[in-house]
Amino acid sequence: MAKAISRFESFNKYKDFKAFHFEQAISFKKCLSRQTHHQTDEKLSLATINGACRHLKAFIQWLSQEAGYKSRIKYSDAEYFNLSEKESRTAKAKREKPVASLEQIKHVLKIMPSGNVIEKRDRALIAFTLLTGARDSAIASLCLKHVDVQAGALYQDAREVNTKFSKTFTTYFFPVGDEVRGIVSEWVNYLANDCLFGPSDPLFPKTAMKQGKDYNFEIAGLSREPWSNASAIRKIFRAAFERAGLPHFNPHSFRNTLAALGENLCHSAEEFKAWSQNLGHEGVLTTFYSYGHVQDGRQADIFNQFNEPRIKQGSQDAMELAKALVEAVSAQSN
Repeated sequence: MAKAISRFESFNKYKDFKAFHFEQAISFKKCLSRQTHHQTDEKLSLATINGACRHLKAFIQWLSQEAGYKSRIKYSDAEYFNLSEKESRTAKAKREKPVASLEQIKHVLKIMPSGNVIEKRDRALIAFTLLTGARDSAIASLCLKHVDVQAGALYQDAREVNTKFSKTFTTYFFPVGDEVRGIVSEWVNYLANDCLFGPSDPLFPKTAMKQGKDYNFEIAGLSREPWSNASAIRKIFRAAFERAGLPHFNPHSFRNTLAALGENLCHSAEEFKAWSQNLGHEGVLTTFYSYGHVQDGRQADIFNQFNEPRIKQGSQDAMELAKALVEAVSAQSN
């Protein structure tokens, strides 16, 4: 919202909001439709314009109820930030996002070098993201003590791990293959036995740098400090997929991969609920709404299967899952 307000103030030459008039909202929308993105130099998408106008509408509605503004701004004036019905539908339309398959990710892991400690870390990082579905911000803050390789579990303690909404939960390793789990296990053992890292040392430490003989900085192995944010993680992902000649899939997209895997492997409402909790979701609806989009190719396969004989157990599972979803919707509504 702050960015939208700042953008509007710049357009309005920082006039006092007490002088707000609905014509300013109309002019602002026209101005946005002519603006271009600072990086791509392309016109702003309707989704971006709709987001900015939606925030400004909420802000003006709130401001119109505040002391000193009630007599100056009409609550209904905020409606002029609305896009047309057609533009609004276009802005809110969901577009299919490419999701990496397990085979693609495993191919990336297979060709990634692991000759030195930095290469080992980078390969383990991608394997760990697939194995746990953890968000990149959480991964950047993890310590060795948060991972139990023997139990196949990751304890995301919000007091120490940067989790979304400061939630604390346990993630059990997803069934993505022994080779993926083996890479992570080897990395944890390497840190503990070869690098002598302790429980409170970072699971994925940042790169240590030193000044070389030519006074230029060069890599000096691993630091005992964690990454301050997820920027380095995203760069590692981009480089790994580029090396494999594949489209770039960011760390967060692996959660879509795991959600799709869960839809194929889970055969009951209880199983999918457990899968959803493993992603850190309190309700299965979050998994369905945010990560449960069925790709076009998979959608075609599913409908082709409808022409084949169906076993009764599959119908029971579908009914059980549908019933659980209805109950979840009812619970959230109450």
